[in-house]
Amino acid sequence: MPEIISRPIVTVTNVIWSYDFTTEEVVVLLAKKADEPFKGYWSLPETFLRSTEDADSAALRLISDKIGVQLDSFHTEQLATFSSVVRTKSDRQLALAYMSFLPKMPELTPGVGAVNVAWVPVKALQNNFYLVHPEFSIKLPNTTPNDFYQNLTVQSNQSQLAFDHELIIQTAITRVRNKLDYAPSILRILGNHFTLKNARKIYANFLGISESAIDNSNFRKTHDHLFFETGAVTTVGKGRPAKLYQLK
Repeated sequence: MPEIISRPIVTVTNVIWSYDFTTEEVVVLLAKKADEPFKGYWSLPETFLRSTEDADSAALRLISDKIGVQLDSFHTEQLATFSSVVRTKSDRQLALAYMSFLPKMPELTPGVGAVNVAWVPVKALQNNFYLVHPEFSIKLPNTTPNDFYQNLTVQSNQSQLAFDHELIIQTAITRVRNKLDYAPSILRILGNHFTLKNARKIYANFLGISESAIDNSNFRKTHDHLFFETGAVTTVGKGRPAKLYQLK
């Protein structure tokens, strides 16, 4: 009798970045799960991969389904595949993780499968990153994936977020940080045009340093291969108008 091979469930999990212009913070979208597995846990938005779509299309559909925003494909990129056998409590799930860069931070309403949803600030402190929300403050894992999953096994799959989503977010942070000097896609969360001040804030956040540690004129010179001056200015806020820049 032929062996029956069980197949893992394939999901697309999306790290959706945006920027809160009021608090001047980088934020990520999290939802509190209404159902098992991991009922009551906060998690990244995710969806099952349909037989009629590829993973890129599913990542864009997920954004449209969850928050009603239509994005072009250049606003999203594949991050990594997470396939550890211990990442779920029940049926095995394989996650195709993406990052998406949302230029506007819309108001949120919990949808099907969620009891709450929030834009959660991502903050750096002493070489570690934290998710900070009124309900929790989560230190993201500063460790290797192997060590992370080994700790999950020891703790009987009790992660802080659902599944291994804190590892996925930390992986996304590392990806963004490593690409700052050659492909800073994260700046798309500022919209088509941005000020050097806001760009510096984002760089400082992911580098784990203060904004004042990044000199404005030097920052412009060392990054002129990545973005250019548009010739326009913004009059938002106090002081003299700030020049606007755009990614090349």
